[in-house]
Amino acid sequence: MSAVRYRGIRFITSAGEGEGSGLRVDAKGDLETVEDDSAVRQAILLLIATRPGERVMRPAYGCDLQRLVFSPNDDTTAGLAVHYVRRALESWEPRIEIASLDAVPDGSGGALTITLDYRVRATQRRDLLVVRFSLGTAS
Repeated sequence: MSAVRYRGIRFITSAGEGEGSGLRVDAKGDLETVEDDSAVRQAILLLIATRPGERVMRPAYGCDLQRLVFSPNDDTTAGLAVHYVRRALESWEPRIEIASLDAVPDGSGGALTITLDYRVRATQRRDLLVVRFSLGTAS
């Protein structure tokens, strides 16, 4: 059994677990944790969901996606989303290498679908992360 490389407190659950998000306590009374590739995946989700300025002791940490709320759902907005996500990942997540990153307007017209294909450097494991980002518009 190999040693754990990365560990973090679990507070975002993977899609499909059906238990929602939030902190959870395990049977021993400790906070549940995620390890290795799951910890990296959770860190990416947290980075994308955090606005710069939200973290008091690290004000530059985060992703500027929130700047796109109420923007038109077009290729320009999708390109900006890719730029913001790439810049955040390259600045704050050295554990990964981006294989591909894309954003496309979804069929409903009010959101972007952001697709990140990445590789965890330490384990060489590739993963695909798909995030739906609401633009807050109906059209």
